[in-house]
Amino acid sequence: MLGLGGAQLYVPIFYWLGLSLKTEAIPLALLLNFITQMSASATYLRKRLVDIMAGLPLLITSAIFPVVGANFTHRLETKWIIFIIGIILIVVSIQTFFDWKRSGQIFSRRQKIIIGLVAGSVIGFIIGLIGHGGGSFVVPTLLMFGFAPKNAAATSSFICAFSSLTGFLTHASQMQVTWSLYLPGVIAAVIGAQLGSRFMAARMKSETLKRLFAIVLFLIGMQLIINIL
Repeated sequence: MLGLGGAQLYVPIFYWLGLSLKTEAIPLALLLNFITQMSASATYLRKRLVDIMAGLPLLITSAIFPVVGANFTHRLETKWIIFIIGIILIVVSIQTFFDWKRSGQIFSRRQKIIIGLVAGSVIGFIIGLIGHGGGSFVVPTLLMFGFAPKNAAATSSFICAFSSLTGFLTHASQMQVTWSLYLPGVIAAVIGAQLGSRFMAARMKSETLKRLFAIVLFLIGMQLIINIL
C-alpha cells in the first residue's frame, strides 16, 4: 500500500525467528519483496499509475547494483550488517513519520537522469547488501522529481520489484535455496500485496497506518542496535 515492499520488516523478523541472516533472512526478504512489489505493480499498471519512462534511470541502476551489494554481504560481519539495518530503519522511520512531501522544485530532464542514475546505484547497493526493499528511498526520490504521491508509490513498486529480483538471484547463486521455506511466504506476500495495492489505488487514506508503520520501524531499528551493543 505504501510502495515499500515490506523487506524492512522481513529481515529483522526472520532473523529473530532464527533464520541465518546472510543465507536465509536476506535472500528470503528479497524474494518476498519482489513478489510483493510485482503483485502490487500489476494492479498499479492496470490503473495507469506507473510512470515507467520517467522512472527509467532509477530502474536501470537500482536493478544492476544489487548484484554488487549482494557480493559484499558475505564479506561483512553479521553484527555490522545488523547495525546498518538498524540505522537505516531509524532513518526511514523518521522520514516516514514526518511524511514524504512532493517537491515544488523543477528539475531539467538531464538533472533527473543524473540524479536517478546516482540514487539508483546507491539504493541498489543497499538492497543487495542488507535485503532492504528500497521503496523508502525510491518514493522520496520520485516525489522530489514532482511525482504525485500515488504515482510515486506505484512507480516505486515497479522499480523495486526488479532490484529485489536481481538481489535475490545474486544471493541464490551463492547458496542452496530452501523452497519449502519460501513457498508459504510467497503465497502470503501475494495476498497481502493485492489487498494493500487495491486499497491504496482506491482510497489512499493511509496517514495513520503510515505513522504506525514508522513507529514499528523505529522500535525494530533501536532493538537491533541495542542487541549488538
